[in-house]
This record gives sequence, structure tokens and C-alpha cells, in this order.
Amino acid sequence: MPREYKYRGYTLEQLNGMPTEALLQLLPSRARRSLNRGVSEEKRKLIEDARRTKDGKLQGQIKTHARDMVVLPLMVGLTIHVHNGREFIPLEVKPEMVGRYLGEYVITNKKVVHGTPGIGSSRSSLYVPLK
Repeated sequence: MPREYKYRGYTLEQLNGMPTEALLQLLPSRARRSLNRGVSEEKRKLIEDARRTKDGKLQGQIKTHARDMVVLPLMVGLTIHVHNGREFIPLEVKPEMVGRYLGEYVITNKKVVHGTPGIGSSRSSLYVPLK
């Protein structure tokens, strides 16, 4: 039997049924402050799209640039495409992500992979035979 996830002692169903003010009290202070200061138009659109997708009224994918959006319980189970600066990366929202930011899960840089050194890059490369 899989273990049921709880966020600060509350199940996901209880979190979804809570009023917004009660849910805010459970979030970490930084996320709480971010949401108390107001929600921008882009974040509001993301929340509305998440609600409509959960209800089945919206088909297709949810795309957003709002990397600083706090993951709310209503987003759990959805796949949200988050922009990393170059492309949209699909992110499947899991219960463990509640209270964190979307940008934490979509990295913005890639590992640098260097090729072989070119001619003249070092003293020893002068003696590499040319093809």
C-alpha cells in the first residue's frame, strides 16, 4: 500500500478544500509573502488554467514563463510547461512540490561539454598531424 503524502500534517484533499488564507499560513514565509503581496496577471492566468484543466474544461498544455510561481495543491497531477529561457520544459507536478517554486525544477543552464582542443591551443597541439 503506497504511503499517503501529507503536507504539514494535511492530506492533499484537505489542502484543496482549505480556504486560501488557511493554506497561506502553512506555506514557508517566503512563499507566503510572495502570494500576500499580490498575484500578477501571468500567475493569475496560470492558476485559472490549472483550475480549468482539473475541471476538464481546458484541453492542451499549460505554458508559462512564471518561474516564480509557488506550486499550489490544485496544480498537483498536472503537466505544466515552464520556460527555461530558451524553450518550454514539461514539468509533472507531484505532491512533494507543494510550497516550492516552479523554477526550482526547471534548470536554466546546461553542462558545458568541451570538444578536443584546436590547433595552436597548446604547445603539444603543434605536433598533431593534420589530416
